[in-house]
Amino acid sequence: MSTITSLIHSIPVDPQTGAIAVPIYQTSTFVQEAPGVNKGYDYARSNNPTRETAEKIIAGLEGGAAASAFASGLAAIDAVIKLLKAGDEIVAVDDIYGGAFRLFHKVYEKFGIKVHYVDTADTQAVFQAITPATRLIWLETPTNPTLKISDIAAISRIAKASNCLLCVDNTFASPVLQQPLALGADLVIHSATKYLGGHSDLIAGVVVSKTPQLGEEIKFYQNACGAILSPFDSFLLIRGIETLHLRIRQHVASAQVVAEYLEQHPAVDKVFYPGLPSHPGHALAKQQSKGFGGIISFSLKDDREEAATAFVTSTHYFKLAESLGGIKSLVSHPATMTHKSIPAEKRKAAGVSDSLIRLSIGLEEATDLLADLEQAFKHLPQPALAETGLPA
Repeated sequence: MSTITSLIHSIPVDPQTGAIAVPIYQTSTFVQEAPGVNKGYDYARSNNPTRETAEKIIAGLEGGAAASAFASGLAAIDAVIKLLKAGDEIVAVDDIYGGAFRLFHKVYEKFGIKVHYVDTADTQAVFQAITPATRLIWLETPTNPTLKISDIAAISRIAKASNCLLCVDNTFASPVLQQPLALGADLVIHSATKYLGGHSDLIAGVVVSKTPQLGEEIKFYQNACGAILSPFDSFLLIRGIETLHLRIRQHVASAQVVAEYLEQHPAVDKVFYPGLPSHPGHALAKQQSKGFGGIISFSLKDDREEAATAFVTSTHYFKLAESLGGIKSLVSHPATMTHKSIPAEKRKAAGVSDSLIRLSIGLEEATDLLADLEQAFKHLPQPALAETGLPA
C-alpha cells in the first residue's frame, strides 16, 4: 500500500456514528463508571479523543511509537528539553530557529543547561563538540533559514556512541520527504503550524518518539505542564494532514522553478535551496530525502537591510508575514523577523546576512510567482540596480 493510501485510511471512521470526519470532542471532562473506571478518558488535559487521533496519525507518518501534540511548536521543544536536568549539555545547530535559541538561552541556560552551537552540516564539528555532559544533539535539517543539510544517519551514530539523544526538527522537510527516525533519530519535532496544518489557520506542535518509553516521558510532561493542543485545533490539524502529500508535491515542484530563476538573477548574490546542484548539501539531501522542500532563501548583492526591506514590502502574491508552509506564498526578512532574537554577530556567523530573504512557496502557479518576484526586484534601491546592471 502506498504511503498516501496508508495515511488516508489511518484517519478513522467514528465507530459510534459512522462519521467519515473525526469528531471534535469539545469537552473538558468525561463521566466515569466508578472512580478510575472509564472509557480511556477522564480529563481533557490528560487525553482527548480528537487529540489522540491526531497524535496517532502523526506517529504513523513518522514511523514512531508515540506522538504528543502541543499548543505550539515551542511548547513541543520545551517538552523535549524537560528530559534534561541541570548540568546537562546540548549540541545544537548554529543556524537555529530564533524561538528555539531564545528558549535555550533565556530560559534553560539559567537552570544550568549549557548549549554549544555548531555547524551541524559538518559532522566532524558535531563530534568535536560532544563532552561527557552532552545529553542531547539538536538538529534542524534543512535549517531555518539558510537550509543547511545535516547527515542524520552519521550524527545518530555519534549520538549513540556518546550516550545522548538525537532530536531532529523535521518541520521544513515534513514526514512526506524525510524520515529522521528511520535514519537513527530518537525524537522528531514539528511546528505543526506549518506543513502539517498547511492552511495558516492554527498554532500547533508535535513531538514524535521512537520508543514507547520516550513517548511516555514526553506524554508525562505534556500532561504535567499542560500545554496541550485543543480539540478544535486537533481537528484542523487532521484536516490539513489529509492533503499533505498533494500539497508537498506542488510546493516542491514550484520551489525548484523559483530557485532556478533566482540563481540566474543579476541582483541575487546567493540562493539557498537544496534542490540546486550548487547547494553544498545537494547530494546529501538527495540521499536522505525524497524531495527538497518548499522553502528558499536568498541574499542580495546589495547586502543591506534597507534593500531587503524594499524587496519584501513590494511583493503582491508573496505576503509579508511570519511562518511558512501554507497554501499562500509568504516572504520574510529573518534578520528583523524570525531571527531577531539572535545577536547580530551570531546570526551573521550562521549565514543569516542583513539582506537574506526567505520565501515560503505556496500553491499558486509558479509563473505568477516569478512575475511577482520580477516586479519586486525593480523596487530595489537605485544604487543596487546600477551595480547589478539592471535598468534603473
